[in-house]
Amino acid sequence: MFDVNWLAIVLAAAAGFVVGGIWYGPIMGKKWMGAVGLSEDQIKSGNMGVIYGGAFAFSLIASWTLAHTFASYASYGAELSVVAKVMTAFGAALGFIVPAIGTNYLFSQKSKALFFIDAGYWLLFYIAMGMVHAYLP
Repeated sequence: MFDVNWLAIVLAAAAGFVVGGIWYGPIMGKKWMGAVGLSEDQIKSGNMGVIYGGAFAFSLIASWTLAHTFASYASYGAELSVVAKVMTAFGAALGFIVPAIGTNYLFSQKSKALFFIDAGYWLLFYIAMGMVHAYLP
């Protein structure tokens, strides 16, 4: 329906993936493991192909959705600036993703620490994707 930049979609998904590697690695890795109650051995015993492959597939869906959103704006004549695209991506995370995980964490009685770790990640993830889509329309 709308033309999208497939290279930007893949690169934006990859950018979000890199943010995740840094966020859940050296920045918040140990705190996240404690908050979810997993040891390094338990994490390493997971099927990494399925975990990382699935996560990247979900990143591609999120990136395509963001690209499609910007393309739909453009089809109506909107010319969004870099800041507008990044803020739109941030707003999608803040307005949709963060409340959704917050609701899930409330009902599953997850810790506030885990909520803030994961919410921070999703905000950064969408900012990174928004930046790629802003510079590679």
